[in-house]
Amino acid sequence: MRDLGELFDALARSRFRNRFRLGKKEAAYLDQRGMDIILILQHARDFITNRLAPAQPHNDGRQTPMRGHPELIARHATTTCCRSCLSKWHGIAKDKPLDAAEVDYVASVIVKWLGLHGAW
Repeated sequence: MRDLGELFDALARSRFRNRFRLGKKEAAYLDQRGMDIILILQHARDFITNRLAPAQPHNDGRQTPMRGHPELIARHATTTCCRSCLSKWHGIAKDKPLDAAEVDYVASVIVKWLGLHGAW
């Protein structure tokens, strides 16, 4: 797993990852519901546990839509969208289930991006 400061510096240098921004719809969603960090962490953990944590997730690389919800955008912006990105960007082995520390790490990356780019 990577130091978050180092990760976000690297993400800022990526033309592809740097293009992700919350649209009006996603920003409005956050404004309406607020940036409840507990709720966001729970949503992120649910996604990670169900779609990312298995050693070989179903539809890996295609399981995360690119729009429609703030967390979806955050996942692509932070390279936490699939196991290949987790391996390449975060140093998390691709062919083994995520452990509890890795799930917490991925959730913290998503929450940090939302905090930097959301309405916090």
